[in-house]
Amino acid sequence: MIAEQPERPRIVILISGSGSNMQAIAEACARDEIDAEICAVISNKDGVLGLERAQQAGIRTQVLDHKQYPSREAFDVAMIRAIDEYAPDAVVLAGFMRILTPDFVRHYEGRLINIHPSLLPNYKGLHTHQRVLEAGDKQHGVTVHFVTEGLDDGPNIIQAVVPVLAGDDEDSLRVRVQQQEHIIYPIALKWLLEGRLKMQGNKASFDGQPLPASGVQLVSE
Repeated sequence: MIAEQPERPRIVILISGSGSNMQAIAEACARDEIDAEICAVISNKDGVLGLERAQQAGIRTQVLDHKQYPSREAFDVAMIRAIDEYAPDAVVLAGFMRILTPDFVRHYEGRLINIHPSLLPNYKGLHTHQRVLEAGDKQHGVTVHFVTEGLDDGPNIIQAVVPVLAGDDEDSLRVRVQQQEHIIYPIALKWLLEGRLKMQGNKASFDGQPLPASGVQLVSE
């Protein structure tokens, strides 16, 4: 009798745009660096590059246009129904440009993660590269964190720190930060799906030990 193979962990990825982080995760799954299946990529906008990238990778895609719903709450209810069809072990926000309702966040508590282009808690919200340059900061970076009800406010999992170089503009800084995004997001997701990473209360723990407020930090030259 042949033993049944255990089912691989299931991932749903939410996007609104180019899907570069989604692609990095899909490639990590294809290389078996992450032992999981991306069941679906769901976008709140039609015609975005991320949908094309997912389809080229053979991943099922779905569009739920938030403009077709009377309220944020109604849209999030529809999102929950769509996502739960796939029974995911992790829900990954990869450039999903929507503020989520508390009910949505609570529904996926502990398995909902996001990536934000700053060293949180610094520079929550938009236009982080521009704000870092205007402030004259010497360091910038990117954070993967658990999602809680506050905007960009959940416990940090992992950060990549990049130097701000003389002559940097928004574009050059964005490119270097994005390179690190594509490294650390698959790492964080791998940890979560392996059960090594957990959210307990409002803290992240790794292998049973609490992580520092910054999360694990990687510093690039």
